Parts: sequence; C-alpha cells; structure tokens
Amino acid sequence: MNDDKSPVLTQAARRYAMVILAIVYMFNFVDRQILAILLPQIRDEFGTSDAYLGFLSGTAFALFYVTLGVPIAQYADRCNRRNLIAASVALWSAMTALSGLAANIWHLTAARIGVGVGEAGCSPPAHSMIADYFPPEKRSTAMGFYTLGISAGIMTAYLAGGWVAQNIGWRVAFFVVGIPGLLLAVIVRFTLQEPRRGSSESRALGEARPKLAEVFRFLVARRSFIHMAIGAGLSSFVGYAAISFLPSFMVRSFGMEIAELGRWLGLILGISGGAGFFFGGYFADHLGRGSHRRAFNFIALTVLLTAGLLAMMFLAETSKMALLLFIIPAATMNVYLAPVLAQAQSLVALRMRATTSALVLLIINIIGLASGPLLTGALSDAIEPRFAEESMRYSLLIVTSVILPWAVWHYYCAGKWIDDDLARAAEHD
Repeated sequence: MNDDKSPVLTQAARRYAMVILAIVYMFNFVDRQILAILLPQIRDEFGTSDAYLGFLSGTAFALFYVTLGVPIAQYADRCNRRNLIAASVALWSAMTALSGLAANIWHLTAARIGVGVGEAGCSPPAHSMIADYFPPEKRSTAMGFYTLGISAGIMTAYLAGGWVAQNIGWRVAFFVVGIPGLLLAVIVRFTLQEPRRGSSESRALGEARPKLAEVFRFLVARRSFIHMAIGAGLSSFVGYAAISFLPSFMVRSFGMEIAELGRWLGLILGISGGAGFFFGGYFADHLGRGSHRRAFNFIALTVLLTAGLLAMMFLAETSKMALLLFIIPAATMNVYLAPVLAQAQSLVALRMRATTSALVLLIINIIGLASGPLLTGALSDAIEPRFAEESMRYSLLIVTSVILPWAVWHYYCAGKWIDDDLARAAEHD
C-alpha cells in the first residue's frame, strides 16, 4: 500500500510516534543484548569457546540482520513503513522467547538468527519515518531521542537479565524480555500514524523509485558518506565488542556476580550511555547550524577521548575503579551515532531514505556487529595461553587502542566534505 497521500500529522502525533519508535528500538536492543549478560552461564552450560560466543552474539545475528536489511528497506521506500515495523517486532520477539527453549548451542544459534531476521525490518523504515516527522535542523536531535532506545534496551537487558539469570536461570530471561514485544507489535500497528513522504521539508516527491544500484552510486559519489559510514562502523566495532564482552571481562578479572554486574552496567549504560546518544544529536544540530564540519570535528574529539578512557578502564586493578572509569566513555562512545544516521537521511532523495539507512547499517554492522565480537573473542582465545583468565581484558584493550584512533581520522575526513555533499541532496527528487 502506498502511503504518500497520508494526512499531515499534528505535533502531538509526531511526539507520540517518536516515543513509540524509541520504545520499539528499546525492545530491539533488549532482545539483541540480553545475550551478553547471559554469556557466562551459556558458556558454562554448553562449553563453548570465546570465539564462538563472539560469533553467537555478533556474527550469527548480523549476517541476516544486515543482508536482509537492504531488500526490506527497498520495500519500505515503496510501501507502508509502520506495518513493516509492526511485523518485524512480532517476529524478533517470538524468536527471542524461543531462545529460552534451546536444547543445545545450535538451537540457540538458529533462534538468534531468527532475531536478526526480525530486527532487519526495524531501523531503515523507522529512520525514514523520522526524516518525514522532523525537518533537517531538528533531525539529529530527533534521531538522538530515537537512539535513546539503545541505552534503555541495554540497561533493561543487563538489569533484568542479570537478576533473572542469577535467581531463576538464563532461559527464563529470554521469555521475560521476548513475550512483551508481541503486545508492542499490536500497539505499533494500530496506534502509530504513517507520515507523508517529504512532509517535513519543501521537497516534492518524484514518481521515480530508485533501484538499489542507483542509490548505491548516488551515495558512493558523496565522499562524506563513505568516511562517516566507515567511521561509524569502526566505532561500532569497539562498541559491540565492549557490550558483548564487558560482563565476561568483569566476571573473569574481578570475580563479580552476574546480578551485581548487571545492576552496575545497566545503570551506567542506561544513564550515561543514553546521555551520549541524545546529546550527540543535540550538539550536532547546534554545532551544524553554521557548518556541519564542526559537528564531525566534535565527534572526532569525543571518539579520541573515548579511546583513552577505555584503555584506562581495561588496565584498572579493581572492579570499582573499572566501573568508575567506564562512566564517561559509556557516554562519549555513543555521540557519533545520531548525527551519522541523521546526515545520511539528509544526503539523499526522498525515496532513497530507507534504502540509505539500510546501506549505512549494512556498513556499520558488517564492520561492527559481525566483526567486533567475533574478532575480539578470537583474539582472547589466541592470547589465553599467556594471559589465562585475563585474556579478555587484554583483547578489549588491544581492540580499543587500535580501532578508535582509526575511526577519528574518518570522522575528520567526513567533515571536510559534508557541507558540499548536503548541497547536492535533492538531485534525484
């Protein structure tokens, strides 16, 4: 069904839509990241290696998440985005609940693949809808609010998952976070309004429906897009490695209990991490009023700061010092995401937006989600003969110290080209 004749939305409807979409994204990350706090118990029960745990928490999910995201986004650029999101929420929630029934590691892997298939239909249509809810000068802030769902989801996953895992069992944790998503799918389908494409801007919607190859050619001609997507992918590499293996690092190096660890990491990632997502978008909108280059220079500086603070954390001698040192980088490591997602929407024609979002997520998640946990886990296995239980500490330290400075260079380069590329955004409208 084509949605381009949808009525103009009221301000109240836009605000309600943003709240619902943020909650959807929260459930997205609860179901995605609940696995991290459960990995120590899953490792004990199934006897798997760190490399396979990295594959399970990252690669198995990401392979289907990123590859299906592109064709699903092509569909979203043509049809009703709200209905697509509702169906996706229902699918990934059901597969999360099924994870609790896994009889072996292969059953669990299959269920996690199913979660990845479902979640592929969330962000591309959501990003496209947000771009139609809010004009360019407010778009990074709106995207920052949407990405609050990441920190809220991780916080819920750690808090609820840690307590349930320690007191009831890791299988029940999957039921607790999966089943409520089925109700959320119904709420999305019957209460969220589909925005008219282009309603937030003075841009007319053309009849042409660009093919994937055309969108790809349009984007690769924008040097700012290439650099900011790679920079975001490298930031994501470290981010996913950290949130996947921080529980393992804290348990092995400091002997922390799962429930206590879940409380601390949940609060830090939820509060400090959420501040980073929101204020990253807010500051980008304000710094970008004169020149968007300043916004990307700001991102580069915060990523460099993150690298130094995370290195200090991984070298900490006590659990309290490690957690204290994590408070600031938990925020600064998230600053990049909302501006990158918002600028990707602003760089392209109206009917390219969901597909562009999928391509951005494809790059970010191949570099970050598919590779970060897997390679970090493999590195931990490789150095385990020398470092024993401390192998995860030094694996995370090496990854952080190498990857984040590399990302800084790409953000700086993106800033050099972003203003010129934004001026060409409407070429295919």
